Amino acid sequence: MTTADMIKQLCEQMNISVAELARRIGQTPQNFNKKLKRETVTLDELKAIADVLYIKFEQTFILSDGNEIKTGNE
Repeated sequence: MTTADMIKQLCEQMNISVAELARRIGQTPQNFNKKLKRETVTLDELKAIADVLYIKFEQTFILSDGNEIKTGNE
């Protein structure tokens, strides 16, 4: 699943349009749709999406010894 697919699925589950999500993170719907098509959504934008939707975003590397390196918002 691509990042764009994940964001679209998130919007469906949160009952919000992609255009409204774009506005909430301070972007135009046109600009945000271009980023989705090019798969150029940044980590900071993913964190902003989580913030405006009041949800948790987490990105994690899991090493072979079980240790985790995380980035995200909590």
